[in-house]
Amino acid sequence: MTGPRRGSSQAGFTLIEALIATALFVLVIGSLATVTAQWLPNWSRGFLRAQRTEHFALGIERVIADLAAAEFITPNETVKRPIFDGTALAVTFVRTAVGPNAQRGLEIVRIAEIASERGPVLARATAPFIPLQPDASMITQLRFSEPMVVVRAPFRVTFSYSGSDRIWQPVWRDAEQLPSAVQVAVRDAVSGQILTVSSAVKVRVDAPAECANSKVSKCTGAWPDAAEAPPAKQN
Repeated sequence: MTGPRRGSSQAGFTLIEALIATALFVLVIGSLATVTAQWLPNWSRGFLRAQRTEHFALGIERVIADLAAAEFITPNETVKRPIFDGTALAVTFVRTAVGPNAQRGLEIVRIAEIASERGPVLARATAPFIPLQPDASMITQLRFSEPMVVVRAPFRVTFSYSGSDRIWQPVWRDAEQLPSAVQVAVRDAVSGQILTVSSAVKVRVDAPAECANSKVSKCTGAWPDAAEAPPAKQN
């Protein structure tokens, strides 16, 4: 009499187990797809916000560096006032040219709010410095480069100016000296609230070069006492 046969078949998945595993796999993939669909837009918005903040910081640094480097340069031998025209939304001045494509010498920098498809933006344009005709507009005599946007919405930048009297003014035009400092106020374009990144930059050189060797106590742009400083001429 022979004993019972030993099972010779190898262990494996049954059809039901395979169907259950497939169903679980589909459930996991569906859950991951749902989570990704909800998370990806938030990640994209966060990335764009970080990128916008970085571009904004670089733009403000560019503006502050330009203003600090403003120089006392007159338009020609006749006019003794420096080239500096500042309003709440635009400022034009002269500084030493900088940048990989810049030529040696001086350049006139104009930082101004201009219109764009997405609203007002702050843009920077430059032009090589040339002696200007006394009886002609500076804007008509210069060929500025294509404006380069430095600050975009939702930020808006305004300027104010202070002389040695430390009184802030919204306009600095046709003055005998450069402003001692320029305030760069950054506002939220929607709420109008001034942001903490706003700053005031001191102009490094606010008097002509001959004042360095002048023995006279009162030299244009260098006033020892704030009470003796003449007010800036404004239009």
